[in-house]
Amino acid sequence: MNLNTNYDKVKDSYLFVEIAKRVSAYTAENPSAKIIRMGIGDVTRPLAPCVVAAGMKAMEEMGRAETFRGYSPDSQGYDFLRERISAYYARFGVKVSPHEVHVSDGAKSDCGNIVDMFDTDNTVLIPDPVYPVYVDSNIMSGRKIIYCNATEENDFAPVPDNNVKCDIIYLCSPNNPTGSAFTREGLKAWVDYAQKQGAIIIYDAAYEAFVTDPAVPRSIFAIDGARECAVELCSFSKTAGFTGVRCGYTIVPDELCGGKFANMWARRQSTKFNGTSYIQQRMAEAAYSDEGIRQNMENIAAYRKNAELISDALTEMGIYHTGGKNSPYIWLKCGTDSWTFFDRLLHEANVVGTPGSGFGKNGEGFFRLTAFNTYENTAEALKRIRKIL
Repeated sequence: MNLNTNYDKVKDSYLFVEIAKRVSAYTAENPSAKIIRMGIGDVTRPLAPCVVAAGMKAMEEMGRAETFRGYSPDSQGYDFLRERISAYYARFGVKVSPHEVHVSDGAKSDCGNIVDMFDTDNTVLIPDPVYPVYVDSNIMSGRKIIYCNATEENDFAPVPDNNVKCDIIYLCSPNNPTGSAFTREGLKAWVDYAQKQGAIIIYDAAYEAFVTDPAVPRSIFAIDGARECAVELCSFSKTAGFTGVRCGYTIVPDELCGGKFANMWARRQSTKFNGTSYIQQRMAEAAYSDEGIRQNMENIAAYRKNAELISDALTEMGIYHTGGKNSPYIWLKCGTDSWTFFDRLLHEANVVGTPGSGFGKNGEGFFRLTAFNTYENTAEALKRIRKIL
């Protein structure tokens, strides 16, 4: 028996596990410290009332014999949700057919699982800094990874290099961790590059609901040619506060690989996944209703207000940063190595953020703050930060 030795190449500790360890050690020694958490991208506002009502109704249905539901008839999702997601895309001018929607328990799961579609003999191109799951899932599978530099010089929105050869491309816009976002022209450059390479783009659109700039597409499928070279992962976690509920989806267009990719993904999911629960899917359906969108946008507006507050404060302090617009993340230049800055903020300001170096070598010297807290806590955190910087 041999274990998968590729796991030996993955860092011993996931970034946020290390953060949790350091915070726990500090709070154990300083139990009276009032910690303000602006690190991990977890939402804090409650679910929209109509979403809660839909969940309660679905739960009640499960308690009656005549409306009880067991396994989903299709692991790709109930028709009512796939149709609702299709209608949601139509709101911002993107055509997605219901059968192209594959419902899951979250974009992170799909991000880790979609690597099953690819042979190990593929080269993966990933911008650095990067959400660690993109890297780790491919290391675990044994693929070659090369990096595209996202830096202060390109405002952390890199352009493709036609001299670089690759087979799989990961893009996230608005970006985690940097908060940067591709314009239509920037994203078209990547689509054109992928087509020339014969590559597939895995596009993470988890933060699309935060976009306010009309120059920033909310879906890669707003770009001509993307249906032939991309899949899109999306999530209800940030749009509807589902981090503790779990529901997401992947869009696989019919044109990709002549339909073979969609068939393979459906086959993979039906083999390894029994589908997202009926209750979760009814809640997600409600989240994308007219009322659900209205209520969820109230929550997103509150997070946007926090992001703007952080960005304005950093601008006043003369600190370079990206994000704060179109994104709940703010990526700031910290003037020292990232973990030293983390410890300083924790010990001197009792504020928790995320060291940029945890997202790759180009993250060193940078630091991520999130807007996922209350306005009052955000304002207090900035007051403390001003005192020590």
